[in-house]
Amino acid sequence: MINSVAKLNPKLFDLDIEQKPTRDGYGEGLVIAGEANPNVVVLTADLKESTRCEAFEKKFPERFIEVGVAEQNMATIAAGLGISGKIPFISSYATFSPGRNWEQIRTTICYNDSNVKIAGHHAGVSVGPDGATHQALEDIALMRALPNMKVIVPCDAVEARKATVAATSIWGPVYLRFSRDHSPVITTEETPFTPGKAVVLWKSKKPQVAIVGCGPLLYGALAAAKELEREKIGTVVVNSHTVKPLDERLMLELAETVGRFVTVEEHQIAGGLGGAIAELLAARHPCPIEFIGMRDSFGQSGKPSELIAFYSMGANDIAGAVRRVMGRGAIN
Repeated sequence: MINSVAKLNPKLFDLDIEQKPTRDGYGEGLVIAGEANPNVVVLTADLKESTRCEAFEKKFPERFIEVGVAEQNMATIAAGLGISGKIPFISSYATFSPGRNWEQIRTTICYNDSNVKIAGHHAGVSVGPDGATHQALEDIALMRALPNMKVIVPCDAVEARKATVAATSIWGPVYLRFSRDHSPVITTEETPFTPGKAVVLWKSKKPQVAIVGCGPLLYGALAAAKELEREKIGTVVVNSHTVKPLDERLMLELAETVGRFVTVEEHQIAGGLGGAIAELLAARHPCPIEFIGMRDSFGQSGKPSELIAFYSMGANDIAGAVRRVMGRGAIN
């Protein structure tokens, strides 16, 4: 319910707030999942350090498979494991998996509803100096379009660990999206995480705009909400960590009670979280909506913070989108 606001890090807006990449939470979650379930296996495509699989390999070497630079083979091997009682996690950069092996994910994993978990790392422009070839900005759209696939985009390292562990209890293909750069840890152990159920992170007394996001950019959404409060613009900030299946019940409740949306994601505007929400609203409850994300562009090399600012995905840009949608009126 909108009235239920999650407990967040008490140092949320402090300068010394802890910062970790979400991929660290993935590595921690793999070990926890491996300890709890002997059927968990991990595969990687020559990227065990970058994808934080090393701790799992050290603890469970007999359940770790180094495939080499062969993402398509990795997906098909995992598909076989997934229909044979194992719970395989495949780990690579998102530009390669699901970017390079999309057809194998489609035909061998999704078509067979194989119990495979796909970890796409180094997503978004915050990858930084690696540049456009390694900045996955289309992966949510690629995965969201596939039947049987679930899509989860954790907002911080704590939620990434929870999502990794939770994925083992979800039957069928799951896509987990992780970032490279350090980002603020905004949630706590007490912050609820249930796949498919969005979480309210902030709520003004009289919200006029719903800011719905996923991934590390949610910290900027919270900073924008705090700034807008000074302007007497009330918001409700929602962590829609599960992009598919979308929490339709909460989105429609927001449409009824708030009536304006701003979506926030480090992904192409086309086909991502914003697209999912727009599709729902168009069919069930049309509302004014603004989108924060990449606008039909590739990324480039640069510092993560510079790229977020250059492509208009920072806190100031989110606040600006809220002001714009305020000028369009609400449909209730």
